[in-house]
Amino acid sequence: MSFSAFSQTAEQLQQLQQLQSQRAGTSSSGVAGQAVSPMALNSQRTLPGASSNLPSTGQYTTQPRNGQTLPGEPTIETVFPAQEPMANPPFAANLFIGGFESERTTGQNDNYLIAPGDKISIWIWGAVNYSDVVTVDNQGNIFIPNIGPIRVANTPAGTVNQTVSNRIRQVYTNDVSLYVNLLTSTPVSVFIAGPVLRPGQYAGLASDSVLYFLKRAGGIDFQRGSFREIDVIRDDKVIATADLYHFFRNGKMPDVSFKDGDTILVRPIGNTVVVETGARNSFTFEFSEEELVGDVVNYFARPGEFISHVSVAGVRNNKAFARYLTLDNFARLPLMPGDTVEYVDDHEPQIYRINVAGAHKGASQVMVDKGTRLMDVLDHIAIDRDISDIQSIYLMRESVAAKQKEIIEQALERLERSVYTAPISSTGEGSIRVQEAQLVSDFVARARQIEPLGKVIVSQNGEVANILLEPGDTVVIPEMTDLVHVGGEVMLPQSVVFNPDATTEDYVAWAGGFTQRADDDRIMVIRKNGTVDFAAIGDEDVNFDAGDQVVVLPAIDTKSLQAIKDITQIIYQIAVAANVATN
Repeated sequence: MSFSAFSQTAEQLQQLQQLQSQRAGTSSSGVAGQAVSPMALNSQRTLPGASSNLPSTGQYTTQPRNGQTLPGEPTIETVFPAQEPMANPPFAANLFIGGFESERTTGQNDNYLIAPGDKISIWIWGAVNYSDVVTVDNQGNIFIPNIGPIRVANTPAGTVNQTVSNRIRQVYTNDVSLYVNLLTSTPVSVFIAGPVLRPGQYAGLASDSVLYFLKRAGGIDFQRGSFREIDVIRDDKVIATADLYHFFRNGKMPDVSFKDGDTILVRPIGNTVVVETGARNSFTFEFSEEELVGDVVNYFARPGEFISHVSVAGVRNNKAFARYLTLDNFARLPLMPGDTVEYVDDHEPQIYRINVAGAHKGASQVMVDKGTRLMDVLDHIAIDRDISDIQSIYLMRESVAAKQKEIIEQALERLERSVYTAPISSTGEGSIRVQEAQLVSDFVARARQIEPLGKVIVSQNGEVANILLEPGDTVVIPEMTDLVHVGGEVMLPQSVVFNPDATTEDYVAWAGGFTQRADDDRIMVIRKNGTVDFAAIGDEDVNFDAGDQVVVLPAIDTKSLQAIKDITQIIYQIAVAANVATN
C-alpha cells in the first residue's frame, strides 16, 4: 500500500505510522534487502520548551493552556530586558497587588447598573400570558408587546424587578401576576495598550473598573508607563482619563461603562522625582510640569514629624545641582525631572538621655541639657552610702566602645595579613604556616565576637573628673562588696572573700591554680573604677581591694606561631576593653 506525500487526515497519518513500524520490525528481524526509510529513524531531539503533555502530531487540543508557553512563544523574560528591583518603586504601585480581579464575586451584585446588552427574563400570567428573555438595546430600553419600551439603563440590579413591574401594571392593572429576573450581564471586550506587561484584548463586564482591566494585563510597567494618564478611548475619542494618584489619595476614578471595542491606553511615564529616605512615602513620583515644586512633593511624600531639612540633587543646565534647604524653603523650590529628594531630621539635640546603673536609688535614666557635666548629674542621683562606692564611679560610653572595636578590628586585619602573606622558604615551613593560619583564623573569629564595654575612667584616689557628658552615656556607681573575682585561665573561676594580706599567688591558688594554658607573667587586675594593672606571680607591689577582678591571660606557644607579638597585643586590647580573656 502506498500513501500520498500530501496526506493530511489523522487516519492517514496513523496508517502511515503503522506501516513504518511494520517495516522497522521486518528490518530488525534480519530481512535482507530492506531499505532504510527516513521515517523509521529514531531521534532524541526535542523543541525548546516542548512538554510531554502537548498533543501529538496531527491532533489539536481543546483544553486551555493555563499559561503554558508554546515553543518559540514570547514570554516576559524574552520581551523585557533584565532589570534590577527598584529601590523606590512608583507611588501607588501596590494597587496592582490588590483584589480587583481575585475578589470578584460569582453572584449578581445588587448595585450593578443595567447596561446595553444585558438580558432580562420576564413572565406574565393570569389575564395575560407572556414569557420571554429581552435584551437591553443601545438606547437603554427593553421592549414588551402591548407595553412598549421601558427605560432600564443605569437601574440598579436590585430594583430592576420593581421598575419593570411598575411599568407593566400601568397597562395591566388587574388579575396579572409578574416575575422579572436579571440574567447574566453581557461581557464586553476591551483592548489594553501602551506600557503594560501583557497588552492585548481582555473580557470583562461593562461595570468593571479601569483597574480591573489593568490588573488583567499584568499592571503598568514601572519603568515606562504612566500612573497619571490612562485614557479610555471609544470611536477614536478619549471619553475618560484615569489618574491613579487621585484614586490612591482621594478614591476618585472615572465613571465609565465599557463597551465592546473600547481601548484603555496607558501613556508613557512623565516627569519623575525620587524620594529616597525620610518620608512615609519614599517612592518614585510622577508629576506634571506645574506640579514640579517642593510643596507638591511634600503633599504626596508626607515627611516625618521631626523632619527639618531637605537634600535635593539633580542636574541644572547640564551641571550637577545640589541644595540643602529647610523644609519651608524646599516647599517653594522649583524641581526638575530626575531630581532625588532626601528628608533629614537635622535638629541639633539640646536635651539627651543619660543612663544610671549600679548601686543607686531612683530612676535609671536622667534627661539633661546639652553641655551638662558629670558632677551636675551626680548631684541629682540618690545613693545609699552604705552600699554605694562613690569613690569608684566610671562611665560607659558608646563612642568609646565603637572606637575600641575599631582598634581591635584593625589589629585583627593586620594579623591576618601578616599570616596569609608571609613568605615560605621550604615545604616544611609551608606545613607549619598552614597550621598557624588555621589557629590564627580561629582566634580572629572568636576575637571578633567580643564587644568592648567602652569604659571611661573618671575616678582616681577619691577624686572624680567633671567631664562633659555625651548622649547615651551610662554612669556606673559600683556596689560595695567584700569579694575579689578571679577568672580567666584558672581551674575554678570564682569569687573569694577579700583578704588585705593576700597576694596574687594566693588568689590564683584559691581559684584552683593555673590551667595548662595560663601565663603566670600576665595576670590582669581590673579595679572597680575601671583602671587596669598587671601583675605576675611573686610580684609583691600589687595591692588588692575589695571588688577587684583578677583575670589570668592565656599563654601563646611561640614555637608554633610566628605572629606571637601581634596576638599578644590583641589579647591585651581585648582584655582591657571587655574585661575578658580570649584564648
